[in-house]
Amino acid sequence: STSSNRPAPHLANRRSKSRPPVKTPDVQGQPGLVLAHYGQASLVESETGDIIRCITRKNLPRTVCGDRVLWTSSNPREGIITGILDRDSTLVRPDHNNRPRPVAANMDQIVVVIASKPSFEYGMLDRYLAAAELLGVTPAIVVNKCDLLDEESRERLEQRLSLYRDIGYTLLFTSTRTTDGMKALYTALKSHTSILVGQSGVGKSSLVQTLLPDLDIRVGNLSQVTGLGRHTTTVAMLYHLPDGGDLIDSPGVRDFTLCNVSPEDLAHGFREFLPFSGQCRFHNCRHVSEPGCAVSDAVRRNAIHPQRLESYRALFESMKSPG
Repeated sequence: STSSNRPAPHLANRRSKSRPPVKTPDVQGQPGLVLAHYGQASLVESETGDIIRCITRKNLPRTVCGDRVLWTSSNPREGIITGILDRDSTLVRPDHNNRPRPVAANMDQIVVVIASKPSFEYGMLDRYLAAAELLGVTPAIVVNKCDLLDEESRERLEQRLSLYRDIGYTLLFTSTRTTDGMKALYTALKSHTSILVGQSGVGKSSLVQTLLPDLDIRVGNLSQVTGLGRHTTTVAMLYHLPDGGDLIDSPGVRDFTLCNVSPEDLAHGFREFLPFSGQCRFHNCRHVSEPGCAVSDAVRRNAIHPQRLESYRALFESMKSPG
């Protein structure tokens, strides 16, 4: 796959000062939802469910999948986007010049997909969870391909992952082959706008195909509106799930990293640190090796799992070192 050569996307910190604000101009127009952005145009869904190909006014930033917009029609099948409403959250990835470029907006749930094979690493999973937390978006964990596990292996994996359930994360086990756990996943996606993220080989594509059994037909219909044909499969697309909720499928979004986050803010991405981090002896404690660190003390008292502090410290070091 060519996507392995692309730079990894990452989540913009919603508190970042460097992200330009998306203005809501005082303009005329009816509300719409951007299902996809491609080239110079966007596919906008109207409030009545029609899909209209729209171009964006030149004075506005580029729209992305998931944007809420205002638009006016220029003819029955085409329109002009006149305003972009403020984004609640933005998934960004570096462009060719390493500048952050938004790829999707307004998701309120990030589903981190891991698989029993390839086996997951705590550090990688904790990086995903921290990035989602720092964005203010609820993460959930899906363990896919669980049909590959015998009972003993599954119990062992559940034991390894139990620390995430203990700190309040939704943890689901799924198999697209046996459909085990798919009902629970549908329920978790209801009334949310979700995006699936995870490394290659965890089965994200097969999960999307199972969640959206008519995906090929939908892509075909959208291709007709865009005239893009097969290229439709390479852009981020928003789909409505049959049981409610929306799913943003972005084939290019394999992985994401912490973006615009200073090492000092990293602890905010570890939710169970928060009750303790204000009690450290030093107000700027980094929870690495300082005396009087309440987070380290909480680990010694088993109030925080040692693995999470280990992940935090490894992440902290990697963010501190250049490159």
